[in-house]
Amino acid sequence: MKLLTTTILFSTVASVLAFQTPSGDSKSSLINRSDFLTTSSAAAVSTLVLTPIQPASARGRATLDYAYDRYVPRINEGGKFYKTELYGSIAKGNWKGLEAATAEPPKKTREDRALQDGGVAKRAALAGGFSDARVLTAMDLFAATFSDSSITPKTKAMKAEVETLRDVVSGMNKAARLALGEEKGGGGGLFGIGGKAPSQSELAKQVQELYLKGGNAYNQYVFLANDGLPVQLAKLPFL
Repeated sequence: MKLLTTTILFSTVASVLAFQTPSGDSKSSLINRSDFLTTSSAAAVSTLVLTPIQPASARGRATLDYAYDRYVPRINEGGKFYKTELYGSIAKGNWKGLEAATAEPPKKTREDRALQDGGVAKRAALAGGFSDARVLTAMDLFAATFSDSSITPKTKAMKAEVETLRDVVSGMNKAARLALGEEKGGGGGLFGIGGKAPSQSELAKQVQELYLKGGNAYNQYVFLANDGLPVQLAKLPFL
């Protein structure tokens, strides 16, 4: 799939891409990953040029090291999952796989609350490979590391990308449940116009667009995180 245009507007990255109607052929139904990576990298650089963000100091080197060791592995694993398994589910129209990939864990139980960490680790392990509990919470907490008594522009910018990803994950999960008949459509909005439930092809197109939106947000988050990161710490990889 060829890129048509990429528009950079101040701190917002908007990628305008053309998709063919999904036909069951993963090569034609979803944008080529190399095209996506080229677009995302260029967008991240252009955004920084337009709205430079001054490097923010974390709350001491020890605090940054601790947060890096605790959260970055989950962030990196989430990125790997996004460009492989999540991509594969979308390209193949695997709605069950997409639903599982973006699912949140069961509600916290009394047994969870009795654990030292409140059941956070246990519940994260039960969550989808690119879900809020497994990946996005870690991204939020790592972003907060770059603030102290007041929230820095860097933290605000990183958290804004996480919120975009939350919308993407929620949208993908809802689309999967609609496609599987587990949720009723209609009522307007992203997945229904005028009370009419969206078709499978409409849902597939929406999910493809969400995937690109989420990929751009993830890469922008990584770009911001790496800006000013101490040389002793490995840079977070782009998708």
